[in-house]
Amino acid sequence: MFSRDSKPTTAPTTPASPASPAPASTAETAPRTAARGAALSIISPDLTIKGNMTCAGDIQIDGHVEGDVESHSVKIGEGADMRGTITAETVRVCGTVQGEIKAVTVALEKTAKVTGNIVHQTLSIDAGAHFEGQCRRTDSASAGEGKRPAAKR
Repeated sequence: MFSRDSKPTTAPTTPASPASPAPASTAETAPRTAARGAALSIISPDLTIKGNMTCAGDIQIDGHVEGDVESHSVKIGEGADMRGTITAETVRVCGTVQGEIKAVTVALEKTAKVTGNIVHQTLSIDAGAHFEGQCRRTDSASAGEGKRPAAKR
């Protein structure tokens, strides 16, 4: 705004040009990044999803999900509620999960509440975490079977 007073001809032209391309480049960049799986996908606390999700990258769930999740890495936030099967390389649970977890590495934080079976290679459970179900250790090939299709997409 201060530069407009100094140069009235140049200033209106400069903001008009970048303003138009900026939204277009931002819109174009987001789908490309998500398609490559490089970006972190976040399900916010006020969002409810009913259906399955597949992602080649990482997913952080802070909201409510009813369906299966297949991803490279999944984090269930402290206030999150997940109902379904989680298949990933790495799963970190801080919230509530009702369903099966299949992953190479599973970490249940002290605020975690998991009801369901866990198939894993490495499992850590912090003091205070709530876990009802069976856990079964497998080799990395068996624990990672379900995540392979997500990585190919």
